[in-house]
Amino acid sequence: MQYERQTEPMATRQVFLRRLVRNSAFAISILLLSLGLGVIGYHSTEGLPWIDALLNASMLLGGMGPVAELHTIAGKLFASFYALFSGIVLLAAAGVIIAPLFHRFLHHFHLEIDQEDG
Repeated sequence: MQYERQTEPMATRQVFLRRLVRNSAFAISILLLSLGLGVIGYHSTEGLPWIDALLNASMLLGGMGPVAELHTIAGKLFASFYALFSGIVLLAAAGVIIAPLFHRFLHHFHLEIDQEDG
């Protein structure tokens, strides 16, 4: 993704909003893929019904923890690795969404400093 450089003028509001929507869509797709991975993992390792697998995966991906009690070693191993993976994915998705906002703020701040110096 190409952002404008410090010496370039700030992007228009339309370009900024398009960038924000694109980044949000990318982050949501990452979260949905991760959720799908968790649902399939819980269903295959623990034999949970699809809705319970969705609940467990959603709770872990959201940072809350599993709901159903795990009985198999494979399920417990999957849950531990999925929990670590989920924490990283959640932080990465938040970073992808926040990046255009943070860039715009910093770019605006640098433009104000350059105008005061010039």
